[in-house]
Amino acid sequence: MRVYTRTGDDGSTVLGNGKRVSKAALRVAAYGDVDELNSTLGLLLAEGPPAEAAAELVGVQSRLFEVGAALADPSGRFELSPEIRDTGRLERWIDGMAAELPELRSFILPGGGRAAALAHVARTVCRRAERAVAGLREEGEAVGAVLPFLNRLSDALFVCARWLNHRAGVRETAWSRRAQ
Repeated sequence: MRVYTRTGDDGSTVLGNGKRVSKAALRVAAYGDVDELNSTLGLLLAEGPPAEAAAELVGVQSRLFEVGAALADPSGRFELSPEIRDTGRLERWIDGMAAELPELRSFILPGGGRAAALAHVARTVCRRAERAVAGLREEGEAVGAVLPFLNRLSDALFVCARWLNHRAGVRETAWSRRAQ
């Protein structure tokens, strides 16, 4: 099977409903950001995080494929699974990790160990995807449960970064205006 089709050489792509649009379209940017997030999570998983985090992250990757498929089809034929429509699983993951962490008393700088730093990068990519999907909604497009899912996922990735540093014994760096 050939991967290339040459049909996108003019800067266009085909959506799930068969409509050809510009690759610069907001919808394409939104599912592209979701794809980038998924790849970033793959990079984080390549760092070998603890098994309980790895299992959650692989599950998130599968759900992100669903989100991408739903965003790529503006006809709404692709129904999101209950795991996306109900943010409870992400909230339980957040609460479980947060229970092991010291209370956050200030802003922290993204970083720490490599896995935690990658979780912070994934969080920022997730926020970008969320902004793109919010833009779609503002244009009148139905995005369903995608926004709450991405919003909760970015929270989960922030807590995951902190948790990964905590598990690795890496101290977080508190933000200070006076840092030089």
